[in-house]
Amino acid sequence: MKKTIIALSFLGAVFTYAQEKTNNQVKEKEIEGVTITKTKKAVEQKADRTIFDFSEQPQLNNGNVLEGIKKLPGLVSTDIAGMMYQGKVLDVYLNARPLNITSNELNSFLEGMPANSVDRIEVITQPGAEFPATSGGAIMNIITNKNANKYLTATYSGNYSFTNYDKFRSRTSNSLNLNARNKIFGWQLNVGQNYRESMLSGKQDDLLTSNTDRFGRGYFAKSGITFDLGQDRLLLNYDIYHNNNDNYTLSDGIGEEKQQIPGSDPAAYTYRNFRFDASDAAHTLTTRQEAVATYQKRFTDKSQKLDFQFGYTRSNSKFAQDNIFRDKTYEDINIPEPRISLGNVLDNKSDMRIANFKVDYSQPLNLLDGGKVSLGGLYEHQKFDTESKGITNLDYTRQTTSTYLEFQAKLKKFDFILGTRAENYDISGITRYYDKNNVLTEADLIPFNKFKLFPNASVQYNLMNQVYVAANYNKKISLPSISALNPNNVTFQGPNTQVTGNPNLQPTIFDNYELKISAFDYAFIGYSVSSAKNQVAQIIRKDGRNLFNEQINISDMRIHNFNVGLPVPFMIFSKPLSEIMKFNFNPDKINFMYLYAGYQKHDIENLNNKGFWIFNIMTQIILPKDIKLTANYSYLTPKAGYFYFTAEKPFNNSFDLTVTKKFMDNRLTVSIFANDIFNGQVMQVRSNPPTGESVYIKSKYDTRNFGLSVNYKIPTKNKLAKEDANILNQTKKEESGGVMQQGQ
Repeated sequence: MKKTIIALSFLGAVFTYAQEKTNNQVKEKEIEGVTITKTKKAVEQKADRTIFDFSEQPQLNNGNVLEGIKKLPGLVSTDIAGMMYQGKVLDVYLNARPLNITSNELNSFLEGMPANSVDRIEVITQPGAEFPATSGGAIMNIITNKNANKYLTATYSGNYSFTNYDKFRSRTSNSLNLNARNKIFGWQLNVGQNYRESMLSGKQDDLLTSNTDRFGRGYFAKSGITFDLGQDRLLLNYDIYHNNNDNYTLSDGIGEEKQQIPGSDPAAYTYRNFRFDASDAAHTLTTRQEAVATYQKRFTDKSQKLDFQFGYTRSNSKFAQDNIFRDKTYEDINIPEPRISLGNVLDNKSDMRIANFKVDYSQPLNLLDGGKVSLGGLYEHQKFDTESKGITNLDYTRQTTSTYLEFQAKLKKFDFILGTRAENYDISGITRYYDKNNVLTEADLIPFNKFKLFPNASVQYNLMNQVYVAANYNKKISLPSISALNPNNVTFQGPNTQVTGNPNLQPTIFDNYELKISAFDYAFIGYSVSSAKNQVAQIIRKDGRNLFNEQINISDMRIHNFNVGLPVPFMIFSKPLSEIMKFNFNPDKINFMYLYAGYQKHDIENLNNKGFWIFNIMTQIILPKDIKLTANYSYLTPKAGYFYFTAEKPFNNSFDLTVTKKFMDNRLTVSIFANDIFNGQVMQVRSNPPTGESVYIKSKYDTRNFGLSVNYKIPTKNKLAKEDANILNQTKKEESGGVMQQGQ
């Protein structure tokens, strides 16, 4: 077992001078020491989103973020087709800003982020007009911030786990969160490290069998400072994420080699079949930096606000694969060839830069029984370049200009939302590639220069307190992610595999419809359908002894989804229902079971896909000494269609256990966990490509792991250093922002 190096470093804070108004000082003295304690809910249903609390759920916040996300009820995450929630393709945001990555790059990014650095995850199933139309079907917003506190407070989080398949492997993560706030300014710094050893075994038909030792090293630092300028605020944020990964792969399989026929026409070729064994080493280096400045103008009427925000993101990625050795035997003579070393077979780079400026304004509106109007605009410029062995093979530019207007109103028991967003896109670029004659060729990308309107509407009827029926519609667009556009391969490539992106992918247009009944935040039942034109999808096909992994547009498809969630408090077996309905319980303090079931079906032309069921059961039991036992079981039925793949085994089949105990007046939280106890998590599918031969694909990670998680709130001698925000801070929206950026 390798020793893990724990790297923690932290920076100082910057502060400035400002003065509080006298009347604020008087109010502070009048209610000095009064605090509000807000109880967090494990799962919270809103009209347009579902909120999952990570900070207080040990079964979610041990390990890395990707492992926690895969446990969320209703979410399907696969290596081959990305993420979906309740039938909707997810656009992933981090602290209210889009990541602009998908598939393998997204998985690597989330694997490099410790789950204990996440406060909560919001899945916005009905993005309104204030969200960019490029949010597609739905948004998963990963919120990592904590509230800034009075004076200096610090929290340490650590995690250790191990697996023991063919050999012993370790994983660790450590993070330190520093917070401070006074009457003038607040600052926050969160730094962390993640080291993980893991295994991946794969099989692609009879062409390729591989076993990979993976070593991942991730580091991050998130910093923020907020200045109070009277009622206004200025927020400055800078985040950096760095991942350094190594993969060592042993592979074997069969292939074919194109050879010229001696003494014949130079254009005449033949193919020779061969068997091979190989050893390869791949290295990935990614750095993502984000800087955001936000000015929040506030008015006497607290529901009126004006926000200005400028953001800049830069992400660099390098991927190289070196062949250590390759043994080859031609089947026609069956005599091993001399061992060769091909050296560097892939050397790919990418550089993404995004700058944006947006304005958001809202105010109350005297409409019906009360309402609100929101409007704003966004300008965004994206530049994306890729390079392979010194040749720039993609030069991509996107410019987006948009504006929106949205009205909200109440009429007795009805709530209405009506809005529209206008967006203008200007997408262009060039690509360079080698043609069939091995000649470097340059071509223009298919341009996309359009102005489109994206309406949204919803109506909600409140049957009784905390029980409502909602109907929603919105039109959205999803632009191809940079990882799908990237013509370079950034995953392992064998001698008979070709993995490429598609720089000519076109945007996807969604029409999303949903009907939902929700009760008491936890219980709900709903049906939704997403109609997509030019849906981006991955296909894997076989041609002879060659394997092709490509990205295409599906001209027209529909995704149907039915889902239901129901909490079952165990007190239902000992108390009458009338008493339970009146009980305002804290889910952290009771025994209960949360049941989720969803049915999803993908309708694609000329493809007979069967639907599949998703089941999730989460049970919490409070043991003696306030020890909490949490069990989580996820299952997805097989023999069903998922885009251009049919699952031969369930994507999800995992049983997890977590035991948690708090010590030292709740300052220290210790959890012992076991994930995928029965080792049932495996991906085994058969592709159904529109052209070419079907391919059998199987991959298995070392998902069964055991470990220990620790969260320690470092004590302070200052008794005012409390996590609960003072009620005076509510006038400045401290309860919804903190220092780090959130969705507003």
